Amino acid sequence: MPQIPRSLHELTVGQLAARSGAAVSALHFYESKGLITSRRTSGNQRRYDRDALRRVAFVRAAQRVGIPLATIREALAELPEERTPTREDWARLSGAWRTELDERIEQLGRLRDHLTDCIGCGCLSLENCVLSNPDDISGERMAGSRLMPERRTDPEPRD
Repeated sequence: MPQIPRSLHELTVGQLAARSGAAVSALHFYESKGLITSRRTSGNQRRYDRDALRRVAFVRAAQRVGIPLATIREALAELPEERTPTREDWARLSGAWRTELDERIEQLGRLRDHLTDCIGCGCLSLENCVLSNPDDISGERMAGSRLMPERRTDPEPRD
């Protein structure tokens, strides 16, 4: 991994890509989505502050665990612009996702444990299905099978 001198406070897109492991196209995409920012030189070249390295690392780690880009953008908007984010800043942001990640882990565990039972069973029992309707949550909201899209029916012909 190429070393960037500490005296260099701004990085080219190539330097940021080399250091972060993200493709240049990914960095351009992140910028278009408001996840990182750059300034333009007089020659219209992008320059990134050094803290973009941490932001890119944060984005990539969050993506790996399935956090949507919109949620990542909201979290990054809470970070200070005037200084490099600290470990405490990152801990606060990632801690907010703990509950969501715990729920996903629980759902994935349920899927893993019951997938074999569901494949090919054809039961269509939404009341008892631990994957489609865990703990009969649909039954608390409504009666009958309403998970399927409702079909529009034509009125019956009159005599």
